[in-house]
Parts: sequence; structure tokens; C-alpha cells
Amino acid sequence: MTATIQVEKKKLKNPPLDIHTLGDRVLRQPAKRVAKVDNSMRQLAYDMLKTMYSSDGIGLAAPQVAVNKQLIVVDIDPENSTTPPLILINPKVIRTSKELCTGQEGCLSIPGVYLDVVRPSAIEVSFKDENGRPQKIKAADLLARCILHEMDHLTGVMFVDRVTNQLALTQELQKNGFYMKDVKEVDG
Repeated sequence: MTATIQVEKKKLKNPPLDIHTLGDRVLRQPAKRVAKVDNSMRQLAYDMLKTMYSSDGIGLAAPQVAVNKQLIVVDIDPENSTTPPLILINPKVIRTSKELCTGQEGCLSIPGVYLDVVRPSAIEVSFKDENGRPQKIKAADLLARCILHEMDHLTGVMFVDRVTNQLALTQELQKNGFYMKDVKEVDG
């Protein structure tokens, strides 16, 4: 088996998985650790990547496709076919920078909504790759933001829960057919 899962970065008319949207209970359940990395996990990662590329996303977490497992896929360079995607199984943040930065985020589970979120500007994460091997990665800027955003999904947190500008949040959600009642407050 090769080191990375090969997926053509293109839009499919019928992606293999359905992405659930804000308000769906499946997005609020904490994901379970993956006990064994096997072909079914690799197939899930492959299907998640195909679904993510089909939706113009740069990250997708298993709970977004109604799979209650700690698996995320990330590709902040979807236009470049030579950049391999990241597949993180059971990811865990080891370190975060003290420096915070504000950046605009969107989410495939909340289409059309883009708002500012404050996150650490750099992180270090441990995880298992698609072959079950332990890995560590240092990430900064957009990659750090994307990994943290997707890892939030594994604990049932969505980026709108972290938005501090309540007026902008309310307006954006209403404009796109979502509801404030589906936003949850988070600590830290």
C-alpha cells in the first residue's frame, strides 16, 4: 500500500457521502476513537476526500458525514494535484502557540456562512495516518486553522459556536436559512 491515499481532486456530480448540516444532531455527538486502522477506515477517508473535493472544501470530519469516528481529512491546496491530502486519525493537539489570530472560516455543514474566528496561529498535533502509524505534524496559519476547525467537529463543536460577533452571526445564519438555536456556546 502506498503512503498516501490517491484521490483525483475533482468535483463529482454524485459524491459518495452526504454532508449533514447545522441543526442535525449527528454533528453534536462526540466522535469515538478509532481502535483499528483498517481498509474500512481507508475507504472512509477516500470517500470523505472525494466528497470534500466535490464540495470545494479544504477539510472534512467524519461526523459531518454521519460517521461517529475520530477521522479528519484536510487539503488546503485542493487546486494542486501534487499536494497530498492529510488524513488524521485520532488527532490530538500536543501544543498550541500563545499567539492567536483571527481568520474567516466557513464549513461544508453550514454552506454560505463565513465568519471570523480566533484560533492559535500554530499547533502541533499527534495522530495516526491511514496506515495506522503514529505521526506528528507542526502546522501554522491556514493549515493550523483547518485542522483545529475539523478537530472541533470530533467533539461536537462547530465554528459558529466560536464566533464572538453575535450580530454578524445572527445575520449570516438567517440569510442562509440556519438558526441561532442550533449554535452552542463553547468554553475555551
